[in-house]
Amino acid sequence: MNPWLIVLIKSAVLLLVVITSFAYAMLAERKVMGWMQMRPGPNRVGPWGLLQPAVDAVKLIMKEDLTPNTADPLIYRLAPFISLVTAFSVYAVIPFSEPAPGNLWAIGNVNAGILFVLALTSIGVYGISLGGWASGSKYPLLGSVRATAQMISYELSMSMSLIGVLILAGTTSLAGIVDAQHRLWFVIPQFVGFAVYLITAVAETNRAPFDLVEADAELVGGFNTEYSGLRFGLFFIAEYINMLTVSCIATLLFLGGWSPIAGLSIIPGVAWFVAKVALFMFVYVWLRSTFPRIRYDRLMAFGWKVLLPIATLNLVVTAIVVAFTG
Repeated sequence: MNPWLIVLIKSAVLLLVVITSFAYAMLAERKVMGWMQMRPGPNRVGPWGLLQPAVDAVKLIMKEDLTPNTADPLIYRLAPFISLVTAFSVYAVIPFSEPAPGNLWAIGNVNAGILFVLALTSIGVYGISLGGWASGSKYPLLGSVRATAQMISYELSMSMSLIGVLILAGTTSLAGIVDAQHRLWFVIPQFVGFAVYLITAVAETNRAPFDLVEADAELVGGFNTEYSGLRFGLFFIAEYINMLTVSCIATLLFLGGWSPIAGLSIIPGVAWFVAKVALFMFVYVWLRSTFPRIRYDRLMAFGWKVLLPIATLNLVVTAIVVAFTG
């Protein structure tokens, strides 16, 4: 079979899986938050509310798509697609399991996989910044500036927290990093790096308690205030896909990827991978339901004055230990 046709089929299947995962991750979040807040959550559409994502999609498609007179027409329409395409593109190099040695469940096996992921995710900020600027309104502009500053600041600490894992693994290949954890998951020797990654991942995806991008009392709805209908939904989908992405990266780099817990190797590797990603997504919901939103200046100070020094110190200590023991 033509190799390009194989890649096309894999991409179509993966796209369907990711979209379905996004839809029911959103439903699961609403259900879990309802349980934590002692209310039922979505339960009206379909059995146990399982058709709620489909109804939400139809609702967004049917809503009127408005474009402000002051907006830049081309960039205003292009910005949501920039965020969405960069969010989906990351999955081209993410391995989900290894059914046989040397054979990965992935579209492509890139040697510098983690560098490719970081490069792509850093482009996603352009969709947010351009969307706020192109709307031609002061509130979306302020929201996009705030989002850009927050994402760039916390992305630096996130990258620093991952370098310790790369030093221990001795490779930038995602599959190679998983193989390096066959004896000990890196969440144990790199617990400090994992804690920094967890916090920065929440800030990078603009989720509570770090969702200052959408501080309703200050900026109405943030960078997407002027968006409606399907274009608003594209920003929302991109945010959720990014949550799944950082959960996959945490699973691969810190939680052993598809590696099973000792004595439970009978369970397929892809099931372990999905379970670990679901656990990380649950932490997102837990944080959203527990902590209040903090002030923006404290958010930025925490990133630069606390997380960045801790991530740097963790990197230095890891490098010294590896140099003297390896």
